[in-house]
Amino acid sequence: MGTLIDDAASVEFHAFFERHYAELSRLAALLTGEPDAADDLAADALLALWHRWDRVRAADHPVAYARGVVANLARTRIRSAVRERRRVALFWSQREERVENPDVAGVVDVREALRRLPFRKRACVVLRHAFDLSEKDTALALGVSVGTVKSQTSKGMAELQRLLGTAEVPRRMHATVGRPGKPAGEDTGRDG
Repeated sequence: MGTLIDDAASVEFHAFFERHYAELSRLAALLTGEPDAADDLAADALLALWHRWDRVRAADHPVAYARGVVANLARTRIRSAVRERRRVALFWSQREERVENPDVAGVVDVREALRRLPFRKRACVVLRHAFDLSEKDTALALGVSVGTVKSQTSKGMAELQRLLGTAEVPRRMHATVGRPGKPAGEDTGRDG
């Protein structure tokens, strides 16, 4: 008899899922501004609802309860992203780099061009080319898909080419931004 109750709850949850998943995903996309992450957020919310299904189904407004879970998860995601951006900005602003015989003008040009890129493009370019991370590792670090890393890196490199006025941006950016022990500015296209 316990199986009938479990089966009934499962059927009821499945119907709820089918009816409201798309709506919860749209809500997540609008709250976070991240359509790519919205499906995952909605799925996480529905998983949390399943774990509390006995309380949810007894609630006066189960859909409102579900929307509240999505809103809380979205808020957590946004706060986490803001904290991460602050940590990255703090890391880059406090980091001292010492290089023998740096090409200061080249380093300044590349850093200024990097600062002008939107955050996601900049992060993809830096992680892929300055830190030599794979596309998969970059995607994991940024919480995005590998496809997003590929497109954002490609677009970021194209934008750097345009900003720097060069035919080719160095593929190994650490040589240009002056990593310790590496000659800086060899591929910047500047004389002297």
